[in-house]
Amino acid sequence: MVVISITLPGDLLKKFDNFIRTRGYYSRSEAFRDAVRSLIAEAELSEAETEKVAATIMVTSEYARKDVEARVTGIRHEFDDVVVEDFHRHLDDKYCLEILVAEGTLQRISGLIGRIRGMRGIQQVKTVFMPM
Repeated sequence: MVVISITLPGDLLKKFDNFIRTRGYYSRSEAFRDAVRSLIAEAELSEAETEKVAATIMVTSEYARKDVEARVTGIRHEFDDVVVEDFHRHLDDKYCLEILVAEGTLQRISGLIGRIRGMRGIQQVKTVFMPM
């Protein structure tokens, strides 16, 4: 194996070390390799020739931002051709969690994700793709 050196801010390293402990990795290197593999797999899927995919899209926003929920619903309706299911849940009166299940072309679903990521008030967007 090749040894590399990276530079991280102290607070990010503390979070990474805590992550390693809680997830059971035996070393920073093992966790870093796993993260790199995940990033590469995600990038390869976006370049894959498979057109049809299924995806889950998890979106979090602050509960107090009622405008976000309305805008996500609007975008969801624009993508009715690929969104097959959606689920909305309040988390401790602080956050809203929206889970969308989509099926269609990678390009169309990526467009949906891009529209959601570009919205003000979105805390986080996480996706999982599965080629069909």
